[in-house]
Order: sequence, then C-alpha cells, then structure tokens
Amino acid sequence: MQEVTIADLAAARLTGAVVVDVRETDEYVEAHVPGAIHIPLGLLPHRLDEVPDGEPVYVICHSGVRSQYGAQVLAAAGRTALSVAGGTSAWIHARHPVQTGVERG
Repeated sequence: MQEVTIADLAAARLTGAVVVDVRETDEYVEAHVPGAIHIPLGLLPHRLDEVPDGEPVYVICHSGVRSQYGAQVLAAAGRTALSVAGGTSAWIHARHPVQTGVERG
C-alpha cells in the first residue's frame, strides 16, 4: 500500500482524482475534501461498487491511520489505492478548501 502526501492529493485533485473519505459520518459532516465519496471504513468492504474502478483512489481519514486500512481493503479488491498521510487534519492545516455537511445526490 502506497502512502502519498497532502501535496500529492492536491495535485491529483486538479485532474479529477477520486477521493474516498473513510471517517465516520459526524467527522465527514464537520469538514471534508470537496467531492470526496463518503464510505465509513467499517462499511467499505460492503460498498466497493461505489468506488470507481480503473483509476487510482485516494483514501483519506482524520490523520492517516484508518486510510491505510481502507487502502488495504481496496487493494485486496484489486483497486489501486493510495493512503493520504496526515489525513483531513493535514489537509485543513495546509489551508486547502473543505466542504461541510452531507452531499445529496
């Protein structure tokens, strides 16, 4: 499982990178990377069909621990998954944009 930096994620988002946020709902609602797909870590194995296939997936959590497990789950399912070191906390600290609330589709 490969780990990437916040700068790597920011650059990848410019070209439409897929971001999966594996935190719990209350954490996601508080602040998340804009456009991130929200799938709590415990539900990820059951919701793999919601994760686009065929392109790298950037997995993010609060600090980078749960994202490692999430990336492992996706890798075991044959996906290219990258864990974002530092997580949403580092994303916010680097002053990147965030969204709040739950996106409705």
